Amino acid sequence: MKARTIAVALVFCFAGVALCYADDANMGTWKLNEAKSKFSPGAGRNTMVVYEAAGDNIKVTVDGVDSDAKPAHNEWTGKFDGKDYPLTGDPASDMRSYKRVNDHTLALTNKKGDKVTMTGRIVVSADGKTRTVTTSGMDSKGKKVKNTAVYDKQ
Repeated sequence: MKARTIAVALVFCFAGVALCYADDANMGTWKLNEAKSKFSPGAGRNTMVVYEAAGDNIKVTVDGVDSDAKPAHNEWTGKFDGKDYPLTGDPASDMRSYKRVNDHTLALTNKKGDKVTMTGRIVVSADGKTRTVTTSGMDSKGKKVKNTAVYDKQ
């Protein structure tokens, strides 16, 4: 009987977490709309970004191409609380933080060690169909970049 009670409690906990994240405008799969985006010359591009629940955290998986047009992949798992969490797969950064500004806006910061390498703002449209990511900073080669990427929800 105890095992059944525990199992039911766990089901409700996971369902509650899933419902909380379902209301987050950032959650889901986003595909780059190159025609609406503007990149610094030679800048890499994140062509697909996925936000998903990972327990009580959020996992962000990014696929794209680097400045040499080679495949790029990075992953981050953490909370939108403004604290630094490890970032894997990005040669320019090893930590990332997201901070919720409002229901449709996030601020982000990437760091390599203690040095900020990139800052940005992510804004999801009111209808939830597009998101615009504006970033500025340095790429992995130390070159200044300023990009505005527009993504469509899949």
